[in-house]
Amino acid sequence: MSDSLFTQLLDLACGAFLLAAVVVLWRRELAAIVRLFALQGIALAAIALLLGLHEDRWDLIVVAAGIGALRAGLLPYLIRRALAALVADRGEGQEQAYTHSEEVRETQPLVNVAASLLTAAALTLLAYAVARPLVELDPTPATRALPVGLAVVLIGFFVLVTRRRALAQVVGFLLLDNGITATAFLAASGVPLIVELGVSFDVLLAVLVLQLLTVRVREAFGTTDIDDLRELHD
Repeated sequence: MSDSLFTQLLDLACGAFLLAAVVVLWRRELAAIVRLFALQGIALAAIALLLGLHEDRWDLIVVAAGIGALRAGLLPYLIRRALAALVADRGEGQEQAYTHSEEVRETQPLVNVAASLLTAAALTLLAYAVARPLVELDPTPATRALPVGLAVVLIGFFVLVTRRRALAQVVGFLLLDNGITATAFLAASGVPLIVELGVSFDVLLAVLVLQLLTVRVREAFGTTDIDDLRELHD
């Protein structure tokens, strides 16, 4: 693979990776947010694959395949199962239908869509400003894309603290983890296979636990809205 083709494809993958995180702030339907997370997983796998092909590292190619299977396949599937369990038919009537519609979308996020998109733009600029000294140390195509990983870390943290639905917060946590993984790939040309396997196993375990807790909270209190659960505590 030529250097120019590698740079173009890497920029395209990083652009899709960042765009998926930004669009998560725009969409409110949880099903659409899960699909965007799956698309971001594909972009992250493409980043690892391109680095592996460019550097002739088969371990990175194997890691890319694992990332694609886990973050674009298994994790979205688990979240969709949890979402299906939340909206499973538990009764009839207008009130029950309203409750179901509330569970499948973010009706009242702490920050509205317009302000969220402006914040994403500001966080992206901040990531580029913070990463500039690191890029100047070794200005390769991979390190020049390093601000993208940092921007997704910040956007994932923003989603985590501003969304009210438990599953939306799970996606925010996973966006944060995707950003950290992308930053590691771009800054150090990937991570050892055993490290990525360990991290992926931890993330999978965390999602399984959060999925179980979300369903149990919905069964016990009838909602997964964090504000409503705080009111129960008060």
